[in-house]
Amino acid sequence: MKQQELTLLLCLIWILTLLYGEMFAYRVPPFFTCSWPHLHRTSSKVQTDSGSKQSDYVKVAVIADPQLMDRTSLHFPPKSRPLEIAEFYTDLNMRRSFFASVMPFKPDAILFLGDYFDGGPYLSDEEWQDSYRRFRNIFGLNEQGQYNDMKVFYIPGNHDIGYESHHSTKPQVIQRYEEKFGVRNYRFTVGKVDFIVVDSQTLDGNRQRHLTSQTWEFLKNMSVDDGVHPRVLVMHIPLYREDNTSCGPDRSSSPINQRIHHTVSGSTGYISYQNYVTEDSTEYLLDTIKPKLILSGHDHDQCSITHQSKFGPVKEQTLGTISWQQGNLYPSFMLLSVINETHSNATEESLLTQLCYLPWQTHIYIWYAVLYVLTILALLLWPTNSTSLWHQCRSIASNCKEILSGILSRTEAKEKDEDANYEYEMIWDVGGTMHLVKKPRNTPIVNSSEQSGGEWGNAVMRPTARKNAAQEADLSVNVGMISGTAVDPLTRIHPSRTGKSRMKFVFQRLLRTIRAMTVIAVVNVPLYMMLLFKDWD
Repeated sequence: MKQQELTLLLCLIWILTLLYGEMFAYRVPPFFTCSWPHLHRTSSKVQTDSGSKQSDYVKVAVIADPQLMDRTSLHFPPKSRPLEIAEFYTDLNMRRSFFASVMPFKPDAILFLGDYFDGGPYLSDEEWQDSYRRFRNIFGLNEQGQYNDMKVFYIPGNHDIGYESHHSTKPQVIQRYEEKFGVRNYRFTVGKVDFIVVDSQTLDGNRQRHLTSQTWEFLKNMSVDDGVHPRVLVMHIPLYREDNTSCGPDRSSSPINQRIHHTVSGSTGYISYQNYVTEDSTEYLLDTIKPKLILSGHDHDQCSITHQSKFGPVKEQTLGTISWQQGNLYPSFMLLSVINETHSNATEESLLTQLCYLPWQTHIYIWYAVLYVLTILALLLWPTNSTSLWHQCRSIASNCKEILSGILSRTEAKEKDEDANYEYEMIWDVGGTMHLVKKPRNTPIVNSSEQSGGEWGNAVMRPTARKNAAQEADLSVNVGMISGTAVDPLTRIHPSRTGKSRMKFVFQRLLRTIRAMTVIAVVNVPLYMMLLFKDWD
């Protein structure tokens, strides 16, 4: 392979890699791996009279834990270059995931499950406003945090408003959240299903305090108003489950167990962190809200479990994070089909869910690093000659053809040889019918010494010929030693010349590698920058 062809081949590999890693990988979910769950239903209850799938469902895309990076994430100084680079790549990945993987499904509504910022309770008002601006840019929201052509719903997360310990010392955290995202406890209807949003961060606090009392007053009102539609309970913190409860096949990490931390201020204790809602609160929610489905986040990994209530089993779907920087190598989102028409026997099909995985961004960057190393090794170690790649391919194809022809010819020759060793004899039976009987021929045995002496194909060197050949070889060596032309070059070259030749070879390879890497960079760096910024607004 010529040097130019090797460089061209590596350029092409890098171009295809960048196109996939920066663009086409994000288009895999909507075209190949995911679809709305109601499209897979073949039940006659959800078909039109013509038999085709009907559009009786409202399509809701569910997103959890974007958790935008800030100075509290990596403990870099504010506005430092490393922090800005980390924020840029994380924000860009989520923006690509949203616009290239989620939006092609054309949802009717977007449901966020909380944790929009990483250090929400700890940020100053200026830092919080900057994070909110980034959040709107990533998900294409307008100044009011809404979309012009579809609805959007929010629930608070612990990284947005904190826990009870933050509420007592930083009341402005709740105020600025509600100014941008709305109230913390509310009900909304999509299709023929009611969604009950509960602020799980205040649920297990001191009920004598204002925020916790608000949450419980809301729950009491929901328990009185049963309604006629199926219900979905929406919370950021998942409901209680026993330790080491299996989360199903979609989870990539080990299940986490219940953990509640308290902070003591004076004589009062406040919740400062919890993994799950307490067991008592979980039982109350299941018995009063009577949900058909529970949606939660907080865990950053997928988890699907079933709770037992007075009214039967209830499935809870804990959705993993959409960000590749929040401890989950396999970020995801959910497609939720909500029934939009009342059917008397459509309870099981009123809420359909489909988990969708996003590109494995960490693996893509690892492949970039591996390909970079392989490129350098190929340029340094790959042997090059004057034969072009096209001629080498033709030569390989020709050799393969010759090998195949040789195998076929040997097979045919073997069949012919087998037929040559047999003869056929005509025999008539009593009824006058002729039969051909295959019999081996009687071939005379030929002595091996006679055969070797009479056949030119199997040449045998006689002792006298060996003696003459040895004498001729000795004579040629003597003549070469006298004339000085037949001496082994490795024994005649001076060691210093050998070292210089090796140094020259290494220098040429390094120079060739630098030239080729320059060409590859000139072609691919502009392409990478174009792909990098084409999705950023």
